[in-house]
Amino acid sequence: MKFRVTTAYLAAFAALAGAWSQAHAQSDRWQQRVKYTMDIQVDAPANQFKGKQHLEYFNNSPDTLKKVFYHLYWNAFQPNSMMDVRSRELGKIAIGRDRSGNIRYDWDARVRDRISKLKPDEIGYQKIISLTKDGKPQQFKVVETILEVQLDKPILPHSKAVFDMEFESQVPVQIRRSGRNNSEGVDFSMSQWYPKMCEYDYEGWHPTPYIAREFYGVWGDYDVKITIDKKYVIGGTGYLQNPNEIGHGYETPGVKVNRPAGDKLTWHFIAPNVHDFMWAADPDYKHITQKVDGFTAHFFYLENDTTRKTWPQLAKMIPAAYAYIKAHYGAYPYQQYSFIQGGDGGMEYPMATLIMGNGKMDGLYGVAMHEWMHSWYQGMLATNESLYPWMDEGFTTFAENNVIHNTIDSLKGRNAQADAYKGYFNLAASPFEEPASTHSDHYNTNYGYSQSAYNKGAVFLEQLGYVIGAQNRDNGLLRYYNEWRFKHPNVNDFIRVMEKESGIMLDWYKQYFIYTTKHIDYGIDSVYAKGNKTVVRLRKVGLMPMPVDLMVTDKHNNKVLHYIPLSIMFGEKPNEDPSVKRVVDEVWFWTNPTYEVEIDTPMNEIQSLEIDPSQRMADVDRSNNKVVA
Repeated sequence: MKFRVTTAYLAAFAALAGAWSQAHAQSDRWQQRVKYTMDIQVDAPANQFKGKQHLEYFNNSPDTLKKVFYHLYWNAFQPNSMMDVRSRELGKIAIGRDRSGNIRYDWDARVRDRISKLKPDEIGYQKIISLTKDGKPQQFKVVETILEVQLDKPILPHSKAVFDMEFESQVPVQIRRSGRNNSEGVDFSMSQWYPKMCEYDYEGWHPTPYIAREFYGVWGDYDVKITIDKKYVIGGTGYLQNPNEIGHGYETPGVKVNRPAGDKLTWHFIAPNVHDFMWAADPDYKHITQKVDGFTAHFFYLENDTTRKTWPQLAKMIPAAYAYIKAHYGAYPYQQYSFIQGGDGGMEYPMATLIMGNGKMDGLYGVAMHEWMHSWYQGMLATNESLYPWMDEGFTTFAENNVIHNTIDSLKGRNAQADAYKGYFNLAASPFEEPASTHSDHYNTNYGYSQSAYNKGAVFLEQLGYVIGAQNRDNGLLRYYNEWRFKHPNVNDFIRVMEKESGIMLDWYKQYFIYTTKHIDYGIDSVYAKGNKTVVRLRKVGLMPMPVDLMVTDKHNNKVLHYIPLSIMFGEKPNEDPSVKRVVDEVWFWTNPTYEVEIDTPMNEIQSLEIDPSQRMADVDRSNNKVVA
């Protein structure tokens, strides 16, 4: 297939290829590779389309592949699908009461029992008409949202196979993430819309059924042509290759748009080094742009009395937000990013996001920052979200909170992660907590998943700053980005980065906080005089050990911070506040329930004693943390 490659595209591809090569040079972690070429013919009135997919699959693994698997996500939107049944079963679980005293059930409010009520012309489907490998037909079977292909000849290590597929799809009524005619009036939100090769990595195949959440994909290059009625405006992943034929705000400034004759337009997009491709279409999309440091931000929204003010304001806020993001989490490597009104809260995709668009400014900015930060943790680092949801949603929530609190003047100086701690404490006090290592789809409740993945994941990072020092943590996040982008890191990869950055052993922190539901609770057990000194006995009440900061304030408001490292850290964090004198005490062995600190201040001169004055330790009961004379 011939296509026009722009100078901007070549520059972007070269930059991405360089980043990808540099990233891979730093590790022996191999990655599979894909190259999609797709031609899509949309029948908009029928909410259906036909597609041809040419897929070059590069087996960079040392393994011989006798099967391959594809995702057929839209098959989930049919009555009695796994997604449907799972949602209705979780909706039977009572998780508390609302403010009016009514019982709250564990529904995903967007799904509920809606799939069970879909009519034949409302369901979603992806039907495979034909499939060949290297020109020969292949045997396959559909297991709901997974296509299992038994290969006639295996794909050998370090070789390439070429798959050609014809498929037909029906766009479902929007229930979760993708679909048509959503509550905000957008015609088509096209995510999870094509048969997508499942990821194969060092752990094997990941043919994860579409039950509820989280995705994992193979990095590669996309060449996509979408033919649709001329009235539609499209935004999404990739660089538009024929902007002066399309117009709608894509055209080169000063150039007259020259659309071809006929009722339809073919939009041609190229997307380099991404692991998915999303697009959205509506005839009434307003399209505006904002130049940012090194790329262009695009905005697509339905204009009304609210959005006419909020979306242009959002566009103006992006440069300042990116300045903070780039400094703390790394540079955005693509040439554009699109914020698209698509309904269903918000959902991230490479180079673009679908978000709710009719809300107030603070809500719009918040969801935009959350989904954009996914470009780092889901788009570029891209851990397996099904296995490590807290490394995506949690890290994204942590970064989102920091971006918002450091770019809005009225929020500066407040605890950016306060809501995350509140959510985690509520989870810890409930009967619904499970280890954060639980597979995304296998949590017993939606509530347990969301609090663990989003809030406990954010607390993990903020509390990590308490353990190793915030500056070490922040430096480590940039190092993590530079060393592991485009390589699907796992939890051990992240922990090793932080150990190298801080010089502190952290396997215990990962094990306790992620793989168990043990809680942190330290208290001041007793205080007694010892001559002209004071002895403070501390008690480990909870089951998770931690290093302890103990702030001693005398009656003249002089402060001394006693820092007690945990023995299994084999190191200590730096002094984070040089303005306060710090005393480093002997290590606390995690097996010991108590520890005594000797203070060089008479007991009658002490004003207060406080464990963890920064309140970054996720101590579930702070009532025993402070003593005031």
